[in-house]
Amino acid sequence: MTDRELDAAGIHDPALRAAYRHCRALNARHGKTYFLATRLLPIERRPAVHALYGFARWADDIVDRPAPGTGTAQRGTALAELRENLRRGLRQQHSAEPVVRAVADTARRYAIDHAHFHDFMTAMCSDLVVTDYPTYADLRRYTHGSAAVIGLQMLPVLGTVVPRAQAAPYAAALGVAFQLTNFLRDVGEDLDRGRVYLPADLLAGHGVDRELLRWSRDTGRRDPRVTAALREFEALTRGVYREAAPGLALLDPVSRPCIRTAYVLYGGILDAVARDGHAVLHRRAVVPRRHRAAVAADGLARVAAARLRHRRAGRPATDAADTRQAAAPAARPAVPEEAA
Repeated sequence: MTDRELDAAGIHDPALRAAYRHCRALNARHGKTYFLATRLLPIERRPAVHALYGFARWADDIVDRPAPGTGTAQRGTALAELRENLRRGLRQQHSAEPVVRAVADTARRYAIDHAHFHDFMTAMCSDLVVTDYPTYADLRRYTHGSAAVIGLQMLPVLGTVVPRAQAAPYAAALGVAFQLTNFLRDVGEDLDRGRVYLPADLLAGHGVDRELLRWSRDTGRRDPRVTAALREFEALTRGVYREAAPGLALLDPVSRPCIRTAYVLYGGILDAVARDGHAVLHRRAVVPRRHRAAVAADGLARVAAARLRHRRAGRPATDAADTRQAAAPAARPAVPEEAA
């Protein structure tokens, strides 16, 4: 995190600045799509976004990227400790854990409902014991805590031009759309972890079950029934994007380029999956670099237009030096981990 970002956000305590820098590093290392989009936000709002995504990444890593030899019981203990640290941190607005310290400070600054964080932790804990979902309704109950609440946490930071409650359903839907995209892209990787996020009833409608997915994964052979099921899940996910789309116009104008960029980049993953013949059991779909560059350039142009409108309205805007910094990905975009 640059000193300019922290200064602009009014974060001066040295320990707190170090905590936010730690969150930024987590976001940069693991969430390249989000990191690129975040650079399109006004400078003073970026630390909060890094704190929110840094915390989410940290918890997710406990579940999905444990240290070698770490068993389910140990991961459960680590999540329980994190959950208690979070509970105390949000209540006391302080924590010895850097990530919790930053996210608690962000929650205080933006009056984020603590229930969103607790729902998220409940979803993370369920990943240790739940390995499949019988119906889409069951999956959506899970994605409320694992994804919808991320959109709801973000909303106060992004700002809205309508009452927050009016924009909340769209923010929640966008969080879910992003995660459903991840589920489709990562079917093979999740299967290796023992999980199937595609609803069992959707799979069964095409004659597919876990055994057939495993056979296809292990043999490298394609099965038209699996492809049909994946195609249906893609269509379902695109429907959630359509649900979320009207919410973009409800955001603060200076935040819209950031979220639109994330929206388009993640939608591009679905396009890449389709172009690759839904071969997600065998390889990760790749979004072309040209597309990422074009999306980044478009986002930058929208940021410039939003700043100009704000200047004409006599409102503060991000300075010129920050514009040049944000422009860097357009010429040489970071490869999003989610699209790599």
